[in-house]
Amino acid sequence: MGQGERPDRAQTRDAELGAAVARAQEGDEAAFAVVYRIVQPGLLGYLRGLVGQDAEDVASEAWLEIARDLGRFRGDGAGFRGWSATIARHRALDLLRRRRTRPSVAAFELDLTEVPAPHNTHDQALETLSTEYALQLVRSLPRDQAEAVLLRVVVGLDGPAAARVLGKRPGAVRTAAHRGLKGLARQLGVTGVTGERSRTLRQSK
Repeated sequence: MGQGERPDRAQTRDAELGAAVARAQEGDEAAFAVVYRIVQPGLLGYLRGLVGQDAEDVASEAWLEIARDLGRFRGDGAGFRGWSATIARHRALDLLRRRRTRPSVAAFELDLTEVPAPHNTHDQALETLSTEYALQLVRSLPRDQAEAVLLRVVVGLDGPAAARVLGKRPGAVRTAAHRGLKGLARQLGVTGVTGERSRTLRQSK
């Protein structure tokens, strides 16, 4: 569940996704289109954070693999989002290895104002971001925090699912996401987030 999404809304979405995945595994092409419609926006946003302008090409490669291996998937809607994010991340890292460079958040093109309605102070920070300001702020996040925020808020994974995608412990991913959101909130001047002295986002460790 994304940090900015209400539990009932996330459960409804995951139930719809899980049902569509099950039908798609039986050969229902219309159901696969539903799966794509639900998953692609978050997946593409995540990939933009990793590979910038090549996100659409990487997403296309990922969906080819998702379609090929769909019959092997076992799980519910939330599990499918994690599974598809893992495939997309592997394809993105393949591209980055070919580029002989590291993942970078320098090419974010996300409009985080499309994140579902918030329910806490951290999410208020995201709600107030415009596209251009999002580019400026998220660009300055340490990479582990930026990727954790993307997986938790944009893709909508919970802590354990995001941890599986990243190959890290759930606590480490939750901490990175929390610090990233806290840093964004400080930059935006949202009160009640932290009593610590303000630091730049690159100094958030």
